[in-house]
Amino acid sequence: MRIGVPKETASGERRAALVPVSVKKLVTAGFEVMVESGVGLQALITDQEYADAGATVTQNRTETLASDVVLRVGKPNDDDVAGLKSGAIHISFLDPFNEKQLVQKLAAKQVTAISMEMIPRSTRAQKMDALSSQANLAGYVTVILAAQQCPRIFPMMMTPAGTIAPARVFVIGAGVAGLQAIATAKRLGARVEAFDTRPVVAEQVQSLGAKFVEIDLGDTGQTDQGYAKALTPEQIEMQAQGQKKVISQSDVVITTAQLFGRPAPLIVSLDMVQSMKPGSVVVDMAVETGGNVEGSVLNENVDINGVTIIGKGNLPSEVSRNASDMYSANLFNLLDEFWDSESKTLDLPEEDEIVQSCVITRSGEIVNETIKNL
Repeated sequence: MRIGVPKETASGERRAALVPVSVKKLVTAGFEVMVESGVGLQALITDQEYADAGATVTQNRTETLASDVVLRVGKPNDDDVAGLKSGAIHISFLDPFNEKQLVQKLAAKQVTAISMEMIPRSTRAQKMDALSSQANLAGYVTVILAAQQCPRIFPMMMTPAGTIAPARVFVIGAGVAGLQAIATAKRLGARVEAFDTRPVVAEQVQSLGAKFVEIDLGDTGQTDQGYAKALTPEQIEMQAQGQKKVISQSDVVITTAQLFGRPAPLIVSLDMVQSMKPGSVVVDMAVETGGNVEGSVLNENVDINGVTIIGKGNLPSEVSRNASDMYSANLFNLLDEFWDSESKTLDLPEEDEIVQSCVITRSGEIVNETIKNL
């Protein structure tokens, strides 16, 4: 069974779906691996490294796309879908909630499409959870971007010229990305506060040395997958009032709040941004899904009365080598879980809970119940 890894085509995408370490493991397991020349250059991986790991490196994109299994980071464009062979397995981030036409085209092509966003958050699937692995890195990147833009240093510093107070960082949302942002800001020496609508995460925030901001919103909770539930309009207003004072006193605000399969909630209004001191920085991690911050613009820095709103998209690509390593490991673990070494085939049993969650199309139909019923 041949795996094909084409170069990414989306603007700004620097990650590679497979790295040489995973290639070597897959070849050892019995796969053939073909990669398009240049697939890893943006992640500082040469074609020779892929060849040394056992992959066939080709200039022929058409041949790569015609493999039995196609691995990539981003969703395919129409030309790439046309290049897939009937019965192939295609694995990538697909954004199936918003890409209905793409899902229909993959079904029509008789492709078994696996969406990495839909890997369940279960103990068994943890090693395949690409959303979490990439969000972890994104949380780190938000702090680095803020530190670069902020005119203040993060740590307290005692010098002969006087004492510099630590920067105040407020992280909104304490999921995977938020917790990593908290940990990174603390490592840099900042005074960190955090808020999440799920009180259950307070202990995790405090274990990282940050202060959990208490705002009583009543019944909130989280989904079975561990995501925050959408708030009522009344709860959103209560959250806004509770956060406003903390935001006005912060040097850096990082927002990470996202709702799975839905637009991100707006939680930092323009008047909150205007209440911050000139030179303060806001990083809107959710800008790609609608944004948490009023006034944020995808892939732009916006200045509002001296406050910079960073709307950088595709944050994991900023650390493309590590992001590629982690995503590649997620893909390998997924393939390894369902690889039948005797028959040399991928066995994706329909009754398997992971398969039910992440397989979107199969045998010409949309089979994922959630996507089918949108």
